[in-house]
Amino acid sequence: MATTLYDISVKTSIQMLESSIGLMNKAKDHFGKEKANELLDYQLAADMLPLKFQVNSIRHHSLGSLEGMRRGEFNPPPSLPDMDFDAYLNYLNEALTELKAVDNNEVNSLEGKAMMFRMGEKFEMPFLAENFAASFSIPNLMFHVTTMYDMFRINGLEIGKIDFLGSPRVGH
Repeated sequence: MATTLYDISVKTSIQMLESSIGLMNKAKDHFGKEKANELLDYQLAADMLPLKFQVNSIRHHSLGSLEGMRRGEFNPPPSLPDMDFDAYLNYLNEALTELKAVDNNEVNSLEGKAMMFRMGEKFEMPFLAENFAASFSIPNLMFHVTTMYDMFRINGLEIGKIDFLGSPRVGH
């Protein structure tokens, strides 16, 4: 059986959203509400965006990626209003619920569809939906989940690779 666009985009996004939600729940339990809220502004380096941007980008490169494939256009994530840690956690939970409700036939019907990544007025990258998912959005999703993982880990949360992986799709 061939791997489908649904497998690449939605199933992988669900796995990484579940992993991210698990990491955030562990962080909330470990750090407590006040410290978890402080971590939203934490940056690994001065030129990197904070944890709250990483969480926003995780949602954007999972559910937002599918929305972009449907529209035929994907843009950088919109800014979010000031929220606390629990609101960011809910933001990911809502994205997970929406992705789990997506019909695989609808997603697979997007294969071969032309789409564009646009950043500002002058930067464009043309894609087909399957190339966008496999070579742009999923790598970005992994980057932002990894960055979030690293932010928690460097602040003392005891987590490991299995926490990052979540529930891989196993079988023969």
